[in-house]
Amino acid sequence: MKIEEILKRCDHTLLLQGATPAEIRNLCEDAIHYQTASVCIPPCYVRLAREFMEDRMRICTVIGFPNGNMTEAVKVFETRDAIANGADEIDMVINIGLLKAGQTDMVRNEIRHIKEVCDTHILKVIIETCLLSEEEKIRMCDIVTEAGADYIKTSTGFSTGGATLADVRLFAAHVGPKVRIKAAGGISSLSDAEQFIEAGADRLGTSRIVKIVKEQGVLSNEVIPRG
Repeated sequence: MKIEEILKRCDHTLLLQGATPAEIRNLCEDAIHYQTASVCIPPCYVRLAREFMEDRMRICTVIGFPNGNMTEAVKVFETRDAIANGADEIDMVINIGLLKAGQTDMVRNEIRHIKEVCDTHILKVIIETCLLSEEEKIRMCDIVTEAGADYIKTSTGFSTGGATLADVRLFAAHVGPKVRIKAAGGISSLSDAEQFIEAGADRLGTSRIVKIVKEQGVLSNEVIPRG
């Protein structure tokens, strides 16, 4: 797989609590240079990124991040504010406690209401797979499909584990035909990235892939060597 094919599936990410405006600008510059799918940044920097990049790169931001246990009203407000500031894509965290309590209607309705605010903007639903049973993961595939979201996403990267190939394959077997898959958390090499794409991921949330490409000085049209 050509490296440029991997890069265009990457949401180039910086969500650390201490991220500064200068670091966000550097992230945006790298995303533009390497033609990633988007930058994924904290909500407080969306307007800054939009003014800096104008329309040269898509902006993704996070809602209810990283724990997901805010009220629905707060998440809806966050989403509306992010879009008003220039976000193109929204990655929201579900209320994991409500899922585990069996209150799936509330989980589904929250996603649906946030998608209504998103309208044509892409909505990705983070289910934090490391905290869920296989049965809960499959249930979330159904809920995300029923709620009309665009993506199901594995992880925040801030919990006890990140994306696994097994979870991506599980998603691919159970989501509806209109739902795509984003793998995030712990994708640390070009080989990892290629494997996740081959397993069914359409997007990768990662802070490392662009850094690797820069450090190795590889060309965007190079092919990742096998083995």
